[in-house]
Amino acid sequence: MAKAVIHGMDVSFLDEIESEGGIFRDGEGPADCLAILKQSGVQAVRLRIWNDPPGGYCNLERTLRMARRIKEQGLRFLLDFHYSDGWADPAKQTKPRAWAELAFPELVHAVHAYTAEVLTALRDQGTLPDEVQIGNEITPGLLWDDGRVDGEWDTDEQWERLAVLVTSGIQAVREADSCIRIMIHIDRGGDNKGSRKFLDRFWELGVHYDTIGLSYYSWWHGDLEALRENLNDLAERYGKDLVVVETAYPWTLTPREGFAFIVSGEEQLHEGYPATVEGQAAYLRDFLSILREVPDGRGAGWYWWEPAWIPSKPEWSVGHSNGWSNLTLFDFDGRRLSSLDVLKE
Repeated sequence: MAKAVIHGMDVSFLDEIESEGGIFRDGEGPADCLAILKQSGVQAVRLRIWNDPPGGYCNLERTLRMARRIKEQGLRFLLDFHYSDGWADPAKQTKPRAWAELAFPELVHAVHAYTAEVLTALRDQGTLPDEVQIGNEITPGLLWDDGRVDGEWDTDEQWERLAVLVTSGIQAVREADSCIRIMIHIDRGGDNKGSRKFLDRFWELGVHYDTIGLSYYSWWHGDLEALRENLNDLAERYGKDLVVVETAYPWTLTPREGFAFIVSGEEQLHEGYPATVEGQAAYLRDFLSILREVPDGRGAGWYWWEPAWIPSKPEWSVGHSNGWSNLTLFDFDGRRLSSLDVLKE
């Protein structure tokens, strides 16, 4: 019998969306977005945290506020440390401004101290996360250039420095509460060779963690069959739980005026899944089947990335436009899409 998987959502923008007038609906009247998601079968929420973001959102103060809401709904909580003042991903892993001139030993200490500070604040208000990511999509390393491991930085010395930085964060989490699970998150959902290269290095370097996190977007990471093959191999090879910690799929290619899409053309779609609400639901249904069939029940969960990023304003506090509003699970006016019904099938 297939094992149940944890249904999760990353709603890190929700605080900002609501502050800018975004309203969510399940039926005719407005409703709490988190309540809508929970009633739809969602069990977990992921939040990113930035050290000192220019716009103020996703900082510690607002993370504390959102963590209270998550726990009040009785949802699991995954906290995603970017260790940056803004986006950290395969294209950039920029140090926080306050850490920019630190020598390597001081940087290692800063990772530990900051992680401990955040978790202490969350513990003091009774909202410790159930799981923590040490870095976001760290395939090329983090805290560049000290912890960078791509291109010319792909050396034994650099990998050892990355392991030391990550282990410093892990140690702070273990000290805060030994029950918090540790996730290592890379972006290689459909790339078995790339996944194995990274995870083999961490195994050789003795980095101890609980969960492998992967990002999977079909227009970047290959088709669903590539995801299936990668998940099945990683489960057997490493014996750890696997979570697809980011995924999404479009429900339309017709934008609201003033909003361009990241996924905007038919050529970006996965074969067999049109950009309709029904196509989005079919994608989610087949994606979940793949997770449930991972060997030994290791397909532990998944998170839809920013399902509530509706177009409440064109420009955002960190200086980018919302190109994601057709990859949500709500329409442009905040109405719940029927594709969420898949979670209770």
